[in-house]
Amino acid sequence: MALDSTATAHWEGDLMSGGGTTTLTSGAGGPFPVDWKARSEEHGSKTSPEELIAAAHATCFSMALSNGLGKAGTPPTHLDVTATATFVPGEGITGMQLVLSGEVPGLSDEGFREAAEDAKQNCPVSQALAGNVPITLDIR
Repeated sequence: MALDSTATAHWEGDLMSGGGTTTLTSGAGGPFPVDWKARSEEHGSKTSPEELIAAAHATCFSMALSNGLGKAGTPPTHLDVTATATFVPGEGITGMQLVLSGEVPGLSDEGFREAAEDAKQNCPVSQALAGNVPITLDIR
């Protein structure tokens, strides 16, 4: 069964001096304020498309890794993932870095690394970015 996930955006004004909001239609969050400065200089209390992609990637990756570990009989006690999308004005998103730490009883460091690499390759957000944005994985 397919599930559509939807967000909305409202923008007023031009790119440099205008601003807007984005809202998750699920009701889970928003409206979140957005503007060019939050995208290209500093977030302050606003978000950016890249931050939202990073949030999606961190969540997707952690869910894929948790699923893989569970299916292998070694469910995690916890996983902590930070995703950082790098945006360069005029170029776009130039990289995505995943930083992972976690606790998985009964699994070797090598097994954890293999499972993490598999999740990096196979989570749907990674697959959407594949071929367009380099993705790195740092396991701590």
